[in-house]
Amino acid sequence: MKNLKITVLFLLSVALVAAGCSPESTGSGGGPVGLQGAGASFPKPIYEKWMNEYGKIKKDIRIDYQSVGSGAGQKAILSGTADFGASDDPMKDEDLKKADGDLLHIPTVLGAVVLTYNLEGVKEPLKLTPDTIAGIYLGEIKKWNDPKLAADNEGVELPDAEISPVYRADSSGTTAVFTDFLSKTSEDFKEKVGPSKQPNWVQGVGVGAKGNDGVMGQVKNTPNTIGYVEIAFAKENKLPAALVKNKAGNFVEASIANVSAAAQGSAESMPDDMRMKITNAEGDNAYPISSYTYILAFKDQKDAAKGKALVDFLWWALHDGSQYAEKLHYAPLPDAVLKKVEAKIDTIESGGKKLRTGA
Repeated sequence: MKNLKITVLFLLSVALVAAGCSPESTGSGGGPVGLQGAGASFPKPIYEKWMNEYGKIKKDIRIDYQSVGSGAGQKAILSGTADFGASDDPMKDEDLKKADGDLLHIPTVLGAVVLTYNLEGVKEPLKLTPDTIAGIYLGEIKKWNDPKLAADNEGVELPDAEISPVYRADSSGTTAVFTDFLSKTSEDFKEKVGPSKQPNWVQGVGVGAKGNDGVMGQVKNTPNTIGYVEIAFAKENKLPAALVKNKAGNFVEASIANVSAAAQGSAESMPDDMRMKITNAEGDNAYPISSYTYILAFKDQKDAAKGKALVDFLWWALHDGSQYAEKLHYAPLPDAVLKKVEAKIDTIESGGKKLRTGA
C-alpha cells in the first residue's frame, strides 16, 4: 500500500509538471498560494524588497515578479498569463476594452526618471534643460562641449567628445514617462518622436538596451554615454543624476521631496480610475520627470485564493511596506491618493464576495 501511494504521488507530480503547474501554484486545496506578476522595471527594486519582506511573514504566499517592461506587463495581464501586471504608463482606453473584465490601476509609489551619464572628470551634477535633452536624443546636440550644454554648466570642463545617448529598446513605461515629458516641453521632439512606450527614435542616433538594467549597464560601461533610468538604478551603480530644469525654471534634483512635490498639486484631483501623468508639473521644486507606477489587477478575481493573497499583499505593501520606499529612492503615495487607493482595493472581489477582511 505504501509503495502504491508513492507511485500515485510520483505520477501526479509528473502530470502537474507536464501541465506547467504545481499544487503550490494553484491556490487551491489550502496549500501555499503562488502569484505571478510581470511588467515594469521602473519599480523592480521596491517590488523585490516588498516581496522579500512579505515572504518572511507570510510563508504560505509566494510571489514571483518578472521585470519585462510595462508593455509586456500589460500584455501579460490582458492575456491571463500573469496574476497581476505592472506599468508606469497608464493603459489607454482602447487597450482596456480588450480586457476580460474591469481592469484596475492601483498606484503603489512615485518614482523619478533621471538622466545618468558617464563623463570622466566631471564631478558635479550636470544641468540639463528640456531643450538640451531633446537635442541630444534627436541627434542635434552631438558633443558634450556643445555651446548649449556649456551655457547651462558654466565652470564645468566638458569634454570635446561625441555624446552617445542610450534608450530603451523594449516597450517601456520609463520611456513613456521620458517621452511624455519631452513631448510636453519640446515641439520638435513631439513632432519627430512623440510620447510612446516604444517610439521610433531618430535613425542613427544612440543605441538601445533592454530594461532599466540594460540602459544602466550600457552607460556604466561606456564612456561619454547618457541614458534615462529610474533613479534607484543610478544610485545603486554610483553614477550621477543630472539636475533638470522644471516648469518653474529651476534646476532641481530627483530627491524624494521634489518627486513628492510633483504629485502634491494634483493629488486631490486624481480621477477615479487613478490613471494620471505628472510630468512637467507645476511647483518651484517639482522634479519634472516624475511618475506614479501601477499594479494592474482585475476587480473580479477568478481564483479567490489568489485574489485574497494579492489584496492582502497590496494592503501590506502600501502601509507596512511604505517604510522601505525612501530607502530605495521612491516617494510614498500622498495621503489623498492613498485613501483613494484603499477604497479601490476594497472593491476587489471574487464571485461577488469582497476579498479584503473588513472591507
